[in-house]
Formats: sequence, C-alpha cells, structure tokens
Amino acid sequence: MQIYQGISDFPHLKHAVVTSGTFDGVHVGHQKILERLKTLAQLHQGQTVVITFWPHPRLVLAQDTQINNQLNNDPNNPNNNQNKVALLNTLEEKSALLAQNGVDYLVVLPFTQEFSELSPDEFIQKIYIDAIQTKHLIIGYDHHFGKNREGNFEFLQKNLQENPTKYPFKIEEIPRQDIDNIGISSTKIRKALQEGNIKLANEYLGHYYQLTGKVVSGDKIGRTIGFPTANIVVNETYKIIPADGIYAAFAVLEGSKNNQNTTKKLQKVLQGMLYIGTRPSIAGITPTRRIELYIFDFDKDIYDEILTIFLVEKTREDAKFEGLEALKAQLSKDMTDTKKVLALSEFGN
Repeated sequence: MQIYQGISDFPHLKHAVVTSGTFDGVHVGHQKILERLKTLAQLHQGQTVVITFWPHPRLVLAQDTQINNQLNNDPNNPNNNQNKVALLNTLEEKSALLAQNGVDYLVVLPFTQEFSELSPDEFIQKIYIDAIQTKHLIIGYDHHFGKNREGNFEFLQKNLQENPTKYPFKIEEIPRQDIDNIGISSTKIRKALQEGNIKLANEYLGHYYQLTGKVVSGDKIGRTIGFPTANIVVNETYKIIPADGIYAAFAVLEGSKNNQNTTKKLQKVLQGMLYIGTRPSIAGITPTRRIELYIFDFDKDIYDEILTIFLVEKTREDAKFEGLEALKAQLSKDMTDTKKVLALSEFGN
C-alpha cells in the first residue's frame, strides 16, 4: 500500500475507486466497504483509494461522543479526562490494518480548523475530482463530509438529479442495513473495551485489539516473585486502554525507538499475560495505572524497544491479594489459564 500525506503529489490513476472516512478501528463494518471497493476496482482494472483524516476530526473539533461521556464519568478509567476523545487506532495502526485489507493507496488529509471549513462542493471538487480524479465513489451510509458534515450520499444524489453530468464519477452507497445487520459500530467496540469485554470487541473488529508502546523500567517487583514484566507506556493519550484485569495476549517486538525498520512478519510472535490495573496487592506504592506484560519463556533485555500487544481474551478481573506469596500463587494459576486460551487462538494479524 502506498501512503500519501496530503494530495499535492498524488499520482494519476487509471481508474480510482475511492472511499473516505475516519475508519477508526477498521472494523468488520468498514471491511465490508473495503471489500466492495476492491470488487469494483478489479472489475474495472482500477486501484483502490482510501481517504482518511489526521488528526481525527474530533481531536481538532473537540466533539465528544456518548462513549467519551461514559469514559469521563468513570474515575477508574485511564481515558478519564474532560473533553477527551477516545479512539481505537493510532494512525500507524489504522494504516497497517488498511494495508492488510488490500488497499492500494491511502491518502491522509491533514485535518485542521481551516480544512473543516471546506463546503461539501469544495471538498468534492478539490479532493475527489482535482486531486484523486475519482471514477467511482463508495459512500458508507453514515459518512458525512464538508463543513458542518453537510455532504453525504443524499447530497451527491440531489446534485446529480439536478445535473446528471455534474460529477465525473459514479456514486454508490453501502446501505445501512448491510452494516447494521452485522451490528457493528465503533461506539459498540469502545463500550466493549471499557467493560473489558475484549472477546466481543475483537469479534466486532475482525482482528485483535492492539496496544503499542515503549518498554520502560518499572519497580522490578515482578522479578522478585518469578514474574518479571515488561512495563509499557502508550504515549497516545487518545488511545483507549481496556478495563483493568488480566488478559491473554500475543506480542511482537518492533525494534528500538530509533530503529523500527523491521517488519512484524520477520519478528517472533511472543505469548504472555497482560496486566492492566493499579496493582492493589503491592503495599506502599502509589496506585497509578500500569500496563505490564509477562512474556512466557522469555529472558531478554528489551528496555526502550517498541512492543505491540494483541489482546485475545480477558481471563479475570483485577483483585487484591494478601501479600506477595498469595499474588505469586494466583499468577501461576493465571499463567495456566492464559496458556490454555492462547493454545486455542491463532495469530494472523
């Protein structure tokens, strides 16, 4: 997949089949749109083009959703922040997922206050026609574009009814029922993550939910009881961190922060149990929320390396145990339970 930051140097394509949207999560509903995109491109021997926006429009316009309000009202949620937008993907994650879904070209439009002022007509002319030279436009039923979200499929249809030659491209909408029938929405996925229902979130996503962060030095308490953990810092404050608990997880090392030229396909897939929580069993510490991964059969120094964690299933809630020995006994049980889950799971992302 070729990625373009903006439209200034986008190449001329023989038959550009285009869709646009935020594609947060690149979930099963989005994948339905992408499948139609690929089908049309193959039919016309053309190329698939996805236009997305970054930063996410809500990060710029501060438009909180219902799920963000729920997150803000939960004092134990890491995304607790008035005016915070909670997202499923970083731009890097979204790009990788779109590539995995067979997209040929990704155009990332810088979203600014000025850009948000483009009228739907200006957006169509500047982006779809002048820059991309769209031949076929696929619109999701709930997709809007242009100032005040005034542009949508109905807007395009009305313009074509008034002037059938107005646009040099054909338009097609993915019907609401096609998406609703599979019951998928980014809001439902965010809610499932908030509740720790990673299995449901993954079902909606069509892939494992992932967290990527730098491995940093921790308190080194885990190694004293035989469970040394990699402490992960996720720098993107908008990224949703699932609810507290223990999770079965796969992981891939991405290399150091200064050298990330390696690819996931060349990296060994690790297995482990992920802890998210405030470590209530550890006395005398400030109860800050941590993301820690105990990697099975692994003994390497990976400080400062980038670790991507793929959450498979939650195995238990966070809990307080009386003393480190009791915690150690529970972690041994957790490891057995986690290995059973992972033995029945596949890593193909």
